[in-house]
Amino acid sequence: MQFLNTRDDDAQKVSFANAILNPNTNGLFVPDELPKLPSDFFEKTKNYNYKQFALEVFRLFDLGLDEKLLKQTIDTYDAFDTKEVCPLVKIKDDLFILELFNGQTKAFKDMALTPFGYLFSKLAKENANKDKQYLIIVATSGDTGPATLNAFKNCDGIKVVCMYPNGGTSDIQRLQMISDSDTNHKILAINGNFDDAQSALKRLLACDEFKDKLQQNNTYLSVANSVNFGRIAFQIVYHIYTYAQLLANNIIKKGDSVRVVVPSGNFGNALGAYYAKAMGVNISKIAICTNQNNVLSDFINKGIYDLRGKKLIKTNSPAMDILKSSNVERVLYELFGSKRTSQFIDEFEQNKFYQLNDNEIEKLQQTFEAFCSDDKDCAKSISQCYEQNNYIIDPHTATAFKAYEHKTNNNEINIICSTAHWGKFAPFVANALGNKECNISDAKACEFIANRADIKMPSFVKSLLKTSTQEPKIINTNQLSDEIFEFLKTNL
Repeated sequence: MQFLNTRDDDAQKVSFANAILNPNTNGLFVPDELPKLPSDFFEKTKNYNYKQFALEVFRLFDLGLDEKLLKQTIDTYDAFDTKEVCPLVKIKDDLFILELFNGQTKAFKDMALTPFGYLFSKLAKENANKDKQYLIIVATSGDTGPATLNAFKNCDGIKVVCMYPNGGTSDIQRLQMISDSDTNHKILAINGNFDDAQSALKRLLACDEFKDKLQQNNTYLSVANSVNFGRIAFQIVYHIYTYAQLLANNIIKKGDSVRVVVPSGNFGNALGAYYAKAMGVNISKIAICTNQNNVLSDFINKGIYDLRGKKLIKTNSPAMDILKSSNVERVLYELFGSKRTSQFIDEFEQNKFYQLNDNEIEKLQQTFEAFCSDDKDCAKSISQCYEQNNYIIDPHTATAFKAYEHKTNNNEINIICSTAHWGKFAPFVANALGNKECNISDAKACEFIANRADIKMPSFVKSLLKTSTQEPKIINTNQLSDEIFEFLKTNL
């Protein structure tokens, strides 16, 4: 498999290793051709566990990776809480929840970043001399940061700068970042929101002066956000695996369609489902679920991506507090080609919006539909899901229940992607489940929920609340470059 530029089909193709280590600065890398699942694929893999299944999918990708390295990369899933890796939980006859939060930071980002971190570090070592190092800069709305820091913990030759919006994450997400003690990591809180952080990251990626200065010190720049296709590759796998599990357990028959419901921020999870569909998984629709920051749902429902006059709203599903969804560009490319994608992006960069024509909207809506939930909707969904099903969900997963309620095919299985453990957002969940205390602490909230549901308080929350932390420096985005070089200077 080779990789193309979303904005220029004539640009030179690159290998998977190159695409991972050196993400594009003008456009995004996409596969030149996705493999199709063989007709006997699901029969062949019906007794495979997740690791065996992931290995089989990556063999289909033909990424030019050594088989031993591939196996070692997949083996990183051994660190997850369950051998199932991502259990599929039945809620109703037509509703299943795919638990994607069993990694070490309790968010779906671990599904991709845990193996990605290992693979990146090995490829970096293969492509570097002993004095060369990589700098990974990550912008996070709450979950990517902790997962990245964990994935690159104690990796020689790799330094990580993680920036998050000050006051824009949950307390547990923040603690996961600032309790990180790796001297090769630098944590920064920025004045602004996630879009400001992501824009600052993209400016540095596109800045030749910045990269030249890094290379003078034998340092090369990369990213761990989902703009890096290495992340997306691992997110394709679990969408295929979910369909395989439904088949293997006789919940669906070969040829039956399913509907995938995805809480969406930067669109990487939904993109993984899109690629799985393109490879042959019978997904009828991918339902995109947003919070009050509903640019994505407006885009899919109306065909216009419009940030004019829009301000980001802080919600109780902070990992989805995003207005500029990077991976939409990859879908634009797949549907409309590089020339049209380039026109859309140019229009957006100049005027903060772009508009699809009627035919393009119809084509987009053949695959996608979208729904928006506010915090009140989420609280209601959390309460109802517990009362009716004895199952606790987090506020991001809760955005997906409106999509389930508006299903149009009663004979079809709905799969909700659960993106985070409720313990990361315990105060909001506790309030939704009946606790009336304002500004309740995470410890008290978890204790309330544990008592209410007769379960144990999440051990990762207990551990975090006891861990010593170091408050990060708060900066403006225009200070980012200086902070990075100061960090590199003192951590050679």
